[in-house]
Amino acid sequence: MKRRSFLRAGTAAALTPWASMQALAATTDGAGYRAMVCLFMFGGNDANNMVVPTDTTQFAAYQRARPNLALPRAQLLPIAAAGDYALHPAMAGLQGLVNRGQAAVVANVGPLMVPTTRAQWQARSVPLPANLFSHSDQQGAWQSSAVDGPARDGWGGRTLERVLADGSPNRGYSAISVAGGNLWEAGDRSLQPYRVSSSGRFGFDFYRPGATDPLGIAIGATLNQRRSDPLEQAWLDVMGRSIDNQRVLTQALSASTLKTVFPETGLGRQLRMIARLIAARGQLGLSRQCFFCSIGGFDTHGDDQLQRQNELLGEISAAVAAFHAAIEEMTLSRDVTLFTASDFGRNLPSNGQGTDHGWGSHHFVVGGSVRGGRIVGRFPTLAVGGPDDAGQGVWIPTISTDQFGGELARWFGAEAAIVDQVFPRLRHFDRNLGLMLG
Repeated sequence: MKRRSFLRAGTAAALTPWASMQALAATTDGAGYRAMVCLFMFGGNDANNMVVPTDTTQFAAYQRARPNLALPRAQLLPIAAAGDYALHPAMAGLQGLVNRGQAAVVANVGPLMVPTTRAQWQARSVPLPANLFSHSDQQGAWQSSAVDGPARDGWGGRTLERVLADGSPNRGYSAISVAGGNLWEAGDRSLQPYRVSSSGRFGFDFYRPGATDPLGIAIGATLNQRRSDPLEQAWLDVMGRSIDNQRVLTQALSASTLKTVFPETGLGRQLRMIARLIAARGQLGLSRQCFFCSIGGFDTHGDDQLQRQNELLGEISAAVAAFHAAIEEMTLSRDVTLFTASDFGRNLPSNGQGTDHGWGSHHFVVGGSVRGGRIVGRFPTLAVGGPDDAGQGVWIPTISTDQFGGELARWFGAEAAIVDQVFPRLRHFDRNLGLMLG
């Protein structure tokens, strides 16, 4: 292997300062285990076509606003216990989870500084989130709950750092991403997400310590050197930890056997890897974990919105349904909660082809601890110029990301003082959405 390739493999490997081979001996029977899974939809999902009101008045308003994008009422998938609401035709898997009480829809949620009405928005009489309608800024706002400026860390990572004891063995595996870097899992102290590929490759599976082949001997000799240059020594230390990490997770996953079949899609493979990692929790000795996965392609300004969204929402629905089945196979339904997030929603009227950037949006929360089968919160009135409209059919959120995240953090095991540290603006809002069973 050329030196450049070796360097590239090293820097691409996911790293953590806490993991070590000694921690491999730590095990747990899974008692008290809980995991949060963030599924981020990059690009800004048009939730107006994901959850649709079917009563005569609201559906007529929906059709008038988007004549080229409105879905036929007969094709929508009803939410049985929610009355006149239905899901996108491609989401049969999620419809089944909602109708069985294993998932709920959270309506019109988004970043807020304080509760905000249409009149307050128009008068600019309350503080408003920074850089609304910007993809990157609103991705940061959703993942961090920092809505008044640049985001530096995430609410998942901040919660995890405070819930886990500092001495937890294998703590570095408590935040795992199968979709590269992300803000949601980054703590404000030291925690950073450990990155794992959805294929289960960790970057150094080509090398075994003690190998006697020429490459193994050369790598071993390099790693065992002590360098006077601090940067060179730091690089060697990082490489050594990366190799240790690869061996820890490979051994943990080798004991992970699931019968549930996942779809062979990008998101299906990501959620299958997360399910396998959860199944390996006993080998990692952790009682709390966060996982991050993602799917892109939701920036649908153009005339391909109907086809693109049909593909993307279908992929999400099938993958999430398989993931929940795997969690049930492990009898962990009450202990694992998956939720969706996205940059923002999109506005109600069609721009003639697709739809443009919005604000409030609808999201799913899935798991056996969810008060499922219903829509949580107040659905917006589908009217341009209506009580929920910031302008051009952009919904002012009626649930803040702080309320959304705070509810999940409490279920995760965060005490009230921790929730207040992680979500300092939560004091402005109703703390109890009634989303989780406890």
